[in-house]
Formats: sequence, structure tokens, C-alpha cells
Amino acid sequence: MSRRYFGTDGVRGCVGDAPITPDFCLRLGYAAGKTLVAREHLRPGERPAVIIGKDTRISGYMLESALEAGFSAAGVDVFLAGPLPTPAIAYLTRALRLQAGVVISASHNPFEDNGIKFFSAAGTKLPDSVELEIEARLDEPMGCEHSAGLGKAQRIDDARGRYVEFCKNTFPNELDLRGLKIALDCAHGAAYMVAPKVFHELGAELVLVGVEPNGLNINDKVGATSPQSIRDAVLKSGADLGIALDGDGDRIIMVDGKGGIYDGDKLLYVIAKAAVVQGNANGVVGTLMSNLGFEHAVARLGLPFARAKVGDRYVLEMMHANGWKLGGENSGHIICLDRHSTGDGIIAGLQVLAALCQQNSTLDEMCADLVFYPQKLVNVPIKPGFAWSDNDSIKAAVDAATQELADTGRVLLRPSGTEPLLRVMVEGSDGEQVERLAHGLAEVVKAAAN
Repeated sequence: MSRRYFGTDGVRGCVGDAPITPDFCLRLGYAAGKTLVAREHLRPGERPAVIIGKDTRISGYMLESALEAGFSAAGVDVFLAGPLPTPAIAYLTRALRLQAGVVISASHNPFEDNGIKFFSAAGTKLPDSVELEIEARLDEPMGCEHSAGLGKAQRIDDARGRYVEFCKNTFPNELDLRGLKIALDCAHGAAYMVAPKVFHELGAELVLVGVEPNGLNINDKVGATSPQSIRDAVLKSGADLGIALDGDGDRIIMVDGKGGIYDGDKLLYVIAKAAVVQGNANGVVGTLMSNLGFEHAVARLGLPFARAKVGDRYVLEMMHANGWKLGGENSGHIICLDRHSTGDGIIAGLQVLAALCQQNSTLDEMCADLVFYPQKLVNVPIKPGFAWSDNDSIKAAVDAATQELADTGRVLLRPSGTEPLLRVMVEGSDGEQVERLAHGLAEVVKAAAN
């Protein structure tokens, strides 16, 4: 069965356009609720319950109300957490022993977009099979439980405080951040109230950026997808480090005191390197987008490395399959399974800071032996449903580029899971060759797509 609504990270799109409309979210809440009721082994008289969190987009109010109504109609109780990072909802789902967690967010996308993603009772992304069950129920007529069977809704007043303490407890008890000046960019997003508390209560002096959301400015020239913002803040304030989160708080990039930018590959390497010293590492999962230099550096640490499909859910699946604790994407999704069940920007940042403190080192020093291959990524707009993988001209161009690179690089084409784009990536030892091949392939795709 093919997917119609769920992508690599839930259901996502432009608000007001199908499927991100209030009527669809009402039906989605009902379908998800009925799926939970059918799958859960509940005691007689017990109702399933879910928690709903969101980021700071203005559309979150509307979608939250629609989902709440759908769940209630299905006989599912709802706990409302308000604006909180995506990984906070994963944690609270586990901590409160709920049947599922729901996050209303479009992550790093602009405010015009929004989306809905689900967590299982274990605090992990729903498997494909469950998402397909929910999609199948969307085709069925929507009903409503009798009044006595309707779900109830209530707000959780201490949700933020619970999550702040959870994050702080992932940082070693014998360490603190006193003496560190950290610039912190929350992207006007879901972490704007909790991330400053975490780092401040651990002792850091903070310079805050992106902590004034108005419903329309999430990810707008701030956050992990706009690293120049945090870089400027570090250099202007003389901070020792900069940390930038994205709109829903599950990805991170960092900046050192000299303005050097550190993506997910580099930060994951710092965590892995420190874990090897402590005897607490058994392997690393990256993705098809992870730099070849990262793969080679991990091998030099003596750790096995595997590539998953792009998407933190696939990284997590491979980590579980291999029994490994560390994984992530160069975009900044970093998963530390000994700390949390999902990727978490705040917790990843704390693990990097712990590594620097324990090794008495800097980001620059920790990454000195990590040499990246030149890599070029070009996003090409395509129409939904465009069969790019069957196109003869695209296949011929990819074959030619691959032959030219030989053993010195690689070519990767993949569709975005959240936007109508085909991502064209070329990586190799020669930067000029990489640029030429990437742009050449992008032009072939553009011509074929029109």
C-alpha cells in the first residue's frame, strides 16, 4: 500500500491546502484515535490517552483544536502541552504512560507550513505499518462515540518544567557550564521557553536570539537553518560558543568562538570521539547524506559505520537493528539512545558540551582530524509524482557523473520528504569537479521535469 499523506516526518504541507486543513486534521485525529483503540490492550473501562504539543506557528491553535475534537470523538483522552520541542513530547508520552504523542509542527519550514507527526507509547516515531493503518481509516466514514464515551481534554501545567529537568539530567552531575558564555538561538520556535532554562540552570551565561515568537517569524533568518544568525551573535558578543536549534527543537548546529560552523556530522563526531575515550561507543549510524570524510573518521576511531535512508526515523530504526547508541544526520538531527528515545537538539548540545568539558578541549581541536570531502547539494523543484528515477536522460547523466568520479566520490539523487524538491548531491575529492557535476545534473533534472 502506497502512502498518500505521511512523508518521512508525518503529514506536512502549506496551511489551508490539503491535507493541512481543519477538516482533514479532525478526521486524522479520529482515525488515529480509532487505530490506537484497536491496537492497544486496555483494561475494561480504560480509555486510551494522547498528548498534543506544538511549535509557535499561528496555525497551531487551529490544528490543535481540530485534532483534539477528532480524538475526543474517537473516545481518546487528550493532554495539551502547548508549545514544546518535538522531543519533549516524545519524553512526556513515555513519562505519562500514554498511548501516543502528537506534535503539530513543520520543523524547519517557514510559518506558512505546518504538519502533524506521531510518537508511539515508547517515544519513537510510528512505524510505517501503523501510519498506513491510520491512512486506511481516513477512507472510512467518521463517526462519534456516545456522550459517555467521549474523550476528555486537559492542559498539563508542569510540562515545561518536567522536560527541563529531564534534559538537565542527561548532563553529567559532576560537571557544570559555569564560566561559559553561550549564544543560544531558538529560531522563535518551540524551544524558546525551555532551552534557555536548561543552559542557564546548568550555569552558562547566555546571549539569547530567536526567543520572541509572534506566530509568523519561526525560522525566519534565525535558527539551525540560518547559521549566519548565531555566528553573528557569537562574534558580536564574544561568546565562547553558539548553539542554534530549529523550529521544533530536534536539530542543532553549533558555532565556535572564532565563527566556525559545526553541522550534525561534526557534532556527532565529537560525541562519538568522547564516547570512545570513555569506552561507551559501539557504532555510529549516518545517512546517505553523511560526508565521506565523516565515515572515514569514524572508521579511524575503530567504530563500525552504517548509512540509513535520509530521515531521523530511518536512522533510529538502523540504530535499534544494530544495537548502537549514536546516530544522526548532517542536518543536525542527532540521536543519543543512552539519553533519549529520539533526536533532541538540546540534549545533543549538552552531550557536545560534556565532551568538551571532559576532554578539556574545543570544537576545533576535537574535529582537527575530521576532513570533509567537498559536497554540493542542489534542490530542484519538481511536480508531485514526477517519475524522476525512470527518466532516461536523468539516469544517463547520473551514470556519466558516477563514471567520471570513479572511486573518488559519489552521486545521490533523492526526493525531499517534506517539499516538492529533488535533492541532487555530488561529493568528491575535487571541489571544482563536484560543483560542475552537481549543477550539470541539476540542469538535466530541470529540463526533464518541465
